[in-house]
Amino acid sequence: MAHDVVIVWFRQDLRLTDHPALTAALADGARIVPLYVLDDAAPGAWAMGGASRWWLHHSLASLEASLAKRNVKMILRHGDSIAEVSAVARETGARAVFCSRAYEPFAVRLESRLHKALATDRIELKRYPGTLLYEPETVRTKGDEPFRVYTPFWRAATQSPPRKPMAAPKQLDGPDRWPRSEMLASWRLLPTKPDWAGGMREAWTIGETPARKRLDTFLARALENYGEERNRPDRASTSRLSPHLHFGEISPATCWHAAVAAASAEPRRERGLEVFLKELVWREFSYHLLFHWPELPEAPFRPEFAGFPWAEDAAGLRAWQKGVTGYPIVDAGMRELWTTGWMHNRVRMITASFLVKHLLIPWQAGERWFWDCLVDADLASNAASWQWVAGSGADAAPYFRIFNPVKQGLSFDPDGAYVRRWVPELAPVPTEYIHMPWACPEELWRGQTNEGAGGYPAPIVDHAEARARALAAFAALKK
Repeated sequence: MAHDVVIVWFRQDLRLTDHPALTAALADGARIVPLYVLDDAAPGAWAMGGASRWWLHHSLASLEASLAKRNVKMILRHGDSIAEVSAVARETGARAVFCSRAYEPFAVRLESRLHKALATDRIELKRYPGTLLYEPETVRTKGDEPFRVYTPFWRAATQSPPRKPMAAPKQLDGPDRWPRSEMLASWRLLPTKPDWAGGMREAWTIGETPARKRLDTFLARALENYGEERNRPDRASTSRLSPHLHFGEISPATCWHAAVAAASAEPRRERGLEVFLKELVWREFSYHLLFHWPELPEAPFRPEFAGFPWAEDAAGLRAWQKGVTGYPIVDAGMRELWTTGWMHNRVRMITASFLVKHLLIPWQAGERWFWDCLVDADLASNAASWQWVAGSGADAAPYFRIFNPVKQGLSFDPDGAYVRRWVPELAPVPTEYIHMPWACPEELWRGQTNEGAGGYPAPIVDHAEARARALAAFAALKK
């Protein structure tokens, strides 16, 4: 007699712990067919970039190993999600598909279309929360509208704590006959020649167990001083959980409750707790914005910015991408991004401000570059944060707030350790000049300040002139 079968369709939830859809499927009493579909067409212009595809390969390999320990397989299919999910359902005789909700515009459309497609075969699509702390529809203003400002969103969202995380299943039961599966290696998610992923391999350990270890290490070593040190890129003061959260190797509910428990166990950690929780809720706010304003990744949230007088500067964009702008803190950040697939959040703000305000290059160009280079390329956070820096977003920094890259470097990398790590040609520069090497007397530095001599480049734009130009562009917009 054939056993009852259901599919668990994995998406951005590549874990077994605190997986509400998986837990519900097990409670249903059926045999489980885990499925992942690599669908490059559904996201359209927002298909995964190179760094994200590299991470996905290793994350899937880790999940495959975890499932194998529980005597089930991960079925891999590449193609149209609706066609592949439907095909696996027919091949296995599955009566239902369980999945975690996703909130990107293309994912919302996909879920609606899949629901209709499965219904024609009398197969049920069952969706569950799991990738967010709070569902976007549930956090509303007193006027029953979505929020546009973060602080009231934080207050409203956190009136009740998030749900408690669920334990991972100890064992799983698969079907009597397994459907066809593709080989992960055949997807060619990893680079070949040139192999640009060496720095990422050194920087990251990927999967559910490493994600939990990273969280525990952060809570034990850095939570106490997180409020004071989270803006210091020269120190290991942040959680670096963003890619693990993006791919769902750990849930935000797990992070929230683990942080609360850690602070309860050690009162000194209390001072960093709220700051960390607010970072988790900023991620929530970004998804809230994307869900309610699905055009967020392409169009300015504040419509008056549609007429902003952006400049065309291909050379400036290339210098920014390569980390050769002549401003050390900017270049350090861009090189860290290229090498590791990640950048410290304070430096993300500095580099984004430089592109948008010093060079007057549209924020969408920076958003696209980050999308391809980040291992935590999250559509909601990337779009919301770029618009925040550009002044065009929800609760945005005013456009006239223009970061001085020298002052930012002096404030947040005072000893120059971050710059020296990522811009090694500046290593001989004395600390007092590390963030403005053009001012360093020749007798104190053996290098050259001009690119033609093989040294570090001079600034591609003067800060004072760039600031004046940006303010003039903003003034023209207001008129």
